[in-house]
Amino acid sequence: MIKNMTEDEISLHIIQFLKENKQSDFENILEELQPYDVAKIYMDLPEKHKSRFLLFVQTDVLADLMQELDKSEQIDVLNRLGSEKSTKVLDLMDNDDLALMLHRLSPEKIEALLSEMKAEESNAVKDIMKYPPETAGRIMTNRFVWIRSNYTVKEAVEKLKSFAEYAESIQYLYVIDEDRKLVGVVSYRDLLLAEPDEKISSVMYERVISVKVTTDQEEVAKTVERYDFIAVPVVDEQNCLVGIITVDDVIDVVIREANEDIEKLSASGKAIDFDTRTLTAAARRLPWLVLLLFIGLVSGRIISGYEDTLNKAVALAFFMPMISGMTGNTGTQSLAVVVRGLISNDIDTKVVFRLILREFGVGITIGITCAVLISIIAFIWQGNWTLGLVVGASLFFTLIIGTLAGTIIPLILYQLNIDPAVASGPLITTLNDIFSLIIYFGIATMFLNHLM
Repeated sequence: MIKNMTEDEISLHIIQFLKENKQSDFENILEELQPYDVAKIYMDLPEKHKSRFLLFVQTDVLADLMQELDKSEQIDVLNRLGSEKSTKVLDLMDNDDLALMLHRLSPEKIEALLSEMKAEESNAVKDIMKYPPETAGRIMTNRFVWIRSNYTVKEAVEKLKSFAEYAESIQYLYVIDEDRKLVGVVSYRDLLLAEPDEKISSVMYERVISVKVTTDQEEVAKTVERYDFIAVPVVDEQNCLVGIITVDDVIDVVIREANEDIEKLSASGKAIDFDTRTLTAAARRLPWLVLLLFIGLVSGRIISGYEDTLNKAVALAFFMPMISGMTGNTGTQSLAVVVRGLISNDIDTKVVFRLILREFGVGITIGITCAVLISIIAFIWQGNWTLGLVVGASLFFTLIIGTLAGTIIPLILYQLNIDPAVASGPLITTLNDIFSLIIYFGIATMFLNHLM
């Protein structure tokens, strides 16, 4: 029906069906859409049609739609649905997504919503919310299929079919013992290739890759990336299976972590998006910028300390912005390389030493190239080989320092268990300004008699 339609044409048809009260046609068109597309169409609808849209949508479709919305939109939908229908939707939502949504609400609101849900679903969400934020326990789901090692392949397939609608993923079946301890895993592919009367114990993998409930979500993402898993089991301290984390949840984690790192690298603090109010956005940026403002005053103090040098060799002022700017740029580049590498690499002394050595070599190479170029430019402009030497030598040393600062500072923070992304670009740029000015004017003062 909608194969060749554009998104705008689909939206127009939906609005028409809403106006003409054609619920059957409305449901038919939604059956051919993915949850993301349904959510996007809903958000783009005129305000006057949204409540009727929600009235027409089936509960299971609403649950999928909710998981594609952000927090404020989810709360708005719940308010529009009313108590009875919203409770049914919450019961059908994935427990990990529901826990994430509830985490941002007040305790009173959380209790009110959970009290209306089915006891089984409510308790599952409460269990998830007991774990610290950004851990495996907080992003796992309890909707998975488990089997015993004494099952036959036929029995396992029958159980898989029975729970296919309930489970979030049916790619793997997890084998547990009488104490619910994880003892093996078997894939759906293995079941298809095995004989029906074969025992699960003979086809399962006993070496199971799992994560603890307290494992950081970034480490979970690394595990999925390393082993190319579609889902990974979550166990408690006694190795009892308590949930699984699917690859779609891992992708959400990667995106959230990347956004957080970008916010920290830009020193913008909490999330700022297109919809953030002017005063709120300013308030979130100001703390870092005020701190950097006072640190930047040190640069001014350094310059004033070399006022006599500047008065005697005015041409030095022309190259100041270039020296400090280039130093900050190389530092920020190295910072970005290190922060990105820390996400995807295991860090040990050998790796750190090799990285620092590599960046030192990069700094020397960049420094020599840029120093030679700027020395030639300075000599041609002023006809003074000493000015070219001073500017070139200063740029050479400051680029090496800037590169090393952008490498070493985040590594130190990482070893101190501090998020290295807090070593934001503006902070390193400001510190490198100070280093570059000290080196620049220090070298210039040494050759002052030749500069005059």
